[in-house]
Amino acid sequence: MSEDQFRKHLRAYVERCQRAGIEFVPRPRTAAVENNETTPVTLFADQPPVTSATVEERRKALQLLADEVKSCTKCKELAATRTQTVFGVGPVDPDVCFIGEAPGADEDRQGEPFVGAAGQLLNRIIAACGMKREEVFICNILRCRPPGNRTPRADEAANCRPFLERTLELVRPRFIVCLGASAANYLLDSKLSIGKMRGKFYDYRGIPVLCTFHPAYLLRNNTPEPRRQVWEDMKLLLTRMGRPIPEVRRGPS
Repeated sequence: MSEDQFRKHLRAYVERCQRAGIEFVPRPRTAAVENNETTPVTLFADQPPVTSATVEERRKALQLLADEVKSCTKCKELAATRTQTVFGVGPVDPDVCFIGEAPGADEDRQGEPFVGAAGQLLNRIIAACGMKREEVFICNILRCRPPGNRTPRADEAANCRPFLERTLELVRPRFIVCLGASAANYLLDSKLSIGKMRGKFYDYRGIPVLCTFHPAYLLRNNTPEPRRQVWEDMKLLLTRMGRPIPEVRRGPS
């Protein structure tokens, strides 16, 4: 690719990000960058491949991926303590994909993400946005419950990363919402707190990403301010999506 072609592609990419409201693109973690090498980088090397797969073909591929996850034992502790894996639920080509950190006890028992108390609150947040749970895709950074619901470790997130990336490649959401610091940090390769990350858009392979508080945090910190902030984030999302903002006085509760 010539320098002029590179500049043209780069300018077009930046303009697409601006139209989507993206203010920050995380620096890619590559061996060349970490070792301060000067290896040339292909501009769109990390983009999901454009394929002609039909919706039904992608649904079948998702099921095959879920079957593969069931047999995964990369994380020895998680594989030994889980009841079952928790893959993800929802349609392909959704407007929004919500990503949490990991399954909890209810999810481990039922095999579906966000079905406990935090899941019920997430359902109310989705409904407050004028959407239905079955219209969005929901998954987690990890597909197994960490013992005692502890925070996912970096090595566990790395082991599960290929499953997450392939899931997003097949689902193809228009927008992603990261729920909590673990989801935001591991998806976007960031170390910032969720308080600093919320309120703006990021980029994951061309998909606008919004970060906000995890519903479990709202349940633990039962004060009006975090719920108001989540609702502000959801209004920002709806605006970028071109959807009307429903009348909600104090945000979902």
